[in-house]
Amino acid sequence: MDQTINDVFARQSKRYGNRLAIEKKTNGQWHQATWTQYYERARETGLGLTHLGIRKGDRVSLLSENRLEWLYTDMGTLGVGGIVVTIYPSLTADEIAYIVDNSGTKVLVVENAEQLAKAREAWPQCPTLEHIVVMVPSEPDERKAGVISFTDLMAAGRERLKESPDLFQQLADDVKPHDMATLVYTSGTTGVPKGAMIIHRNIMAVIESLDQIRPPYASDADSTVPFLPLSHVFERAAGHYYGMYKGITASYAETINTLLQDFKEKRPTMILAVPRVCEKVYQKICLQVEAQPRWRQKIFHWGHAIGLAISDLREKKAPIPLLMKWQYRLAYRLIFSKLQQALGGRVRWMTASGAPTSRDIILFFNAAGITVVEGYGMTECFAPATMSNLSDYRIGTVGKPLPGVSIKLAEDGEILVKGDNVFKGYWKMEDETRRSFTKDGYFMSGDIGRFDADGFLSITDRKKNIIITSGGKNIAPQKIEGLFLSDPLFAQFIVIGDRRKFLSALLTINLDVASHLAHENNIPFTAPGDLLTAPAFLALVDARVQSRNSRLARFETIKKYRIVQREFSQEMGELTPSLKLKRNVVLENFQSLVEEMYAE
Repeated sequence: MDQTINDVFARQSKRYGNRLAIEKKTNGQWHQATWTQYYERARETGLGLTHLGIRKGDRVSLLSENRLEWLYTDMGTLGVGGIVVTIYPSLTADEIAYIVDNSGTKVLVVENAEQLAKAREAWPQCPTLEHIVVMVPSEPDERKAGVISFTDLMAAGRERLKESPDLFQQLADDVKPHDMATLVYTSGTTGVPKGAMIIHRNIMAVIESLDQIRPPYASDADSTVPFLPLSHVFERAAGHYYGMYKGITASYAETINTLLQDFKEKRPTMILAVPRVCEKVYQKICLQVEAQPRWRQKIFHWGHAIGLAISDLREKKAPIPLLMKWQYRLAYRLIFSKLQQALGGRVRWMTASGAPTSRDIILFFNAAGITVVEGYGMTECFAPATMSNLSDYRIGTVGKPLPGVSIKLAEDGEILVKGDNVFKGYWKMEDETRRSFTKDGYFMSGDIGRFDADGFLSITDRKKNIIITSGGKNIAPQKIEGLFLSDPLFAQFIVIGDRRKFLSALLTINLDVASHLAHENNIPFTAPGDLLTAPAFLALVDARVQSRNSRLARFETIKKYRIVQREFSQEMGELTPSLKLKRNVVLENFQSLVEEMYAE
């Protein structure tokens, strides 16, 4: 029986041998590795790291976008008993320095010249850092500068393999379930990043729990086109490690901008995504429909209504009338098959985890034969703690707890989690670790939720994000934000109102949709951005805001709002790498707009 992810890797590499395991598209070309090659290259990488002095328990940091070398470093480090520290490539030199120094990293593996420059800038602040390895070198004298290439690292590993053919397997076998596997630093929406200590047992608990759910999510006949960052626990747990456990082929997309082409080429059967990706796909389809002649739009809306009705009946496990079945077949051929074909034509399910997703969007995907799997988790639980079942789900909930995971609610509704998936604690933060657990050992998530009568969990909001108006109303902003984001005109939406008399909002506009609406309503403009100050267009925006307001309780409605002239971005610190809004940063960056709304 597998005890660690090292055991899984060794077993699957022998089982599948020359079958394709992983591939990555770079500069328009796919670079591949069979299961045997994957293991051999990871072994060379791991042994190369031992040549640099890495021993059991030492930390190796990874600073890179998704690449095959990322995977080789991950499995090679784990195989020699090291601890992998993941770093988002979007971080600044100072942020990298904090993580490398705090973790006590000895070897930092970076992607390219851009990341190498940041690593060199950070190095003086990192006394434990001994070596930097660069995956894609660009300087001929890097060795003199204290940096070695990934090619040289693997070459050193091959030399060690010649000397000790069994060393890698011996080191991998020496790793035990309660040994630390990885340090994952929280994305830092508030305060200093904290390193969550994930042990091998945590990893195994998650993938074994996912494997127990019936019907199964996957088999070795499945394939994926991953595009979420491996630095994030969701892709690493549910994609990388669970995929390895099931023998799935993973074809890593070139970039998020090439997704549709990559999907068409590789035809995945399942997709790991976050709500923002689902929203963008949905908004693009709505935009295409609005550009069609009226008669085509009428056909779409007819078929859309049939699809939503079918999805609703499927969710309720209710019988579908014969006439509706025939109507749906026609609607699928005319409408929904196009969504399926855009994703490669074979997708059975996709995730929308990490934030609430509009019910209308989920029903739309479901009507196309793509079950949207909602789930709930966090870094401290090594991603999923709950997941929707493919045959037993409740839209708007995050499913039921995974097998072996115990979840209960505190008096104030806070979600408390216990199980082998829950992390060991925060690195070098004993007091913070102690404060994060109840006396009976449950991790205090900081999220607010509720169970329905059938045991499905709904996430109401982050505990710290609950808005309490000056009138004493407790309001969960995420529900309201999800409602507005189901309108393709709104690209981003953030609700404000804590300790205020009423709710307000900051929003950004989808300029493609805006341009179409302007043409349709004969509103002149030179550039799409001009519309953001055009009175006629602003009247259209207001009408759509009031339309959404009409679906809310009076105290939940948006009384005032301001349109931000650009989208919130990672570059400005307003989004995490997993595309979640950092509310505190957005409010700080646009404080003058917020105060203006409440000063009037």
